[in-house]
Amino acid sequence: MSSAKDAPPPLPEPLGVPVADSHTHLDMQSTTVEEALVRAASVGVTTVVQVGCDLKGSRWAAETAEAYENVHAAVALHPNEAPRIVLGDPDGWSRQGARQPGGDAALDDALAEIDRLAALPHVKAVGETGLDYFRTGADGMAAQERSFRAHIEIAKRRGKALVIHDREAHADVLRVLREEGAPERTVFHCYSGDAEMAELCAESGYFMSFAGNMTFKNAQPLRDALAVAPLELILVETDAPFLTPAPYRGRPNAPYLIPITVRAMAAVKAVHEDVLAAAIAENTARAFDY
Repeated sequence: MSSAKDAPPPLPEPLGVPVADSHTHLDMQSTTVEEALVRAASVGVTTVVQVGCDLKGSRWAAETAEAYENVHAAVALHPNEAPRIVLGDPDGWSRQGARQPGGDAALDDALAEIDRLAALPHVKAVGETGLDYFRTGADGMAAQERSFRAHIEIAKRRGKALVIHDREAHADVLRVLREEGAPERTVFHCYSGDAEMAELCAESGYFMSFAGNMTFKNAQPLRDALAVAPLELILVETDAPFLTPAPYRGRPNAPYLIPITVRAMAAVKAVHEDVLAAAIAENTARAFDY
């Protein structure tokens, strides 16, 4: 018997103004795509960006976006995927299971496939890419940075948004973006920096997407960052099935829970939720060019 902890949280009150979930992983959720979209639409979440983290997931994102008008795709090798391709994954930590080292040639092949997918019209972004020093040790950093630079190049050449995963790597992510020159539309997914970094992102015109973790008790630095982030650069996301907002932390996340995060964000910004929702809807369409 499943415990309450595994049970999906109840539907929140619908938003008065529809918004988009700028970052979700429908392929990792326990419902069908149809069920997820219907439930989300019932509370005013009418558009989702489906994000790939590896070749299989990126192909699936592209196919799903082609099949559903209100799903847009982002394709990439996740920062933790690049070292696994190059160095192998003996523990089989990722969804692909145990893998042999493929070296730089294998990473080049994988990047060529991401480039091919990025050319498709319903693929609106290249991501999530970036740097993750939480899970990847020093041995994997070179592969990670090489992959990040390649994704930036693909995004610029294909005219797509760049979706960044930045975990415990703020300074290096900003450095690489400076060195390579960021694409015109750059999104920090699950924004994890502080207020000072939010000001730097705002100066560069980078979008900051806030997730359910901004509702957590210990997340005051995120709320401080949101407080200084300009209204025209703010997005909202679930990163579902991860980062379920309070009071449902630890239970499965899904796009239909976006209203909880929007309301918490509106409280931090001291604006009416309809004002924030309207800004988010417009910002997301601008960020992903749909």
